[in-house]
Amino acid sequence: MALKHYISIFPATFCLLVSSCTQPPTKQKNSTPPVEIKEVKADQVILQQSEPDTLIGSLEAEAQASIGSANIKITYHSPAVRGRVVWGGLVPYDQVWVTGAHSATSLETDQKLVIGGKVIPAGKYALFTIPGKEDWTIIINKNSQQHLADNYSEKDDLVRVLVKPEFQQVNQERLRYEIFSNAKNTGQIVISWEKLKLTMLVRSE
Repeated sequence: MALKHYISIFPATFCLLVSSCTQPPTKQKNSTPPVEIKEVKADQVILQQSEPDTLIGSLEAEAQASIGSANIKITYHSPAVRGRVVWGGLVPYDQVWVTGAHSATSLETDQKLVIGGKVIPAGKYALFTIPGKEDWTIIINKNSQQHLADNYSEKDDLVRVLVKPEFQQVNQERLRYEIFSNAKNTGQIVISWEKLKLTMLVRSE
């Protein structure tokens, strides 16, 4: 009896399955479009000034370019302003500053550079600054492996360059390093954050 009952319902079930397979699929009214995921690098985030910066912490970033025959790379951590008072607040005046966050900002070159009239051999160095209300001091230091400026020692300085800061109307939300190349083996390293910009002249040997 059970077998007859099974056979009697099978044709109806089969027709139902065939019908569902032959009908066109219904559209989902509230379907969510696929999300495109892109890799975002720190430097790309820094460039997106039109979009709010929602990332937390100081991002790892680097700047790379050639000046003459020298290939230069600057590696740093990039903090954000986030509405804070930066100069004389978050960054004190007249104190050695890592000019970034966390580990020391590093400057690496595969050829000799001339900065502030002094020759910097090929190698990897730390870049510090001493912010001032009128003038800033940019420092190239031999000890590239440092946490902040905790182990900074003036005796390891290779050169100190005095520069005057420039002030801009547009806010640079995250600290940014740039390397520019000019003619005749010359160029600049530019540091900008908030509305302040520093320019250090560089020449390759």
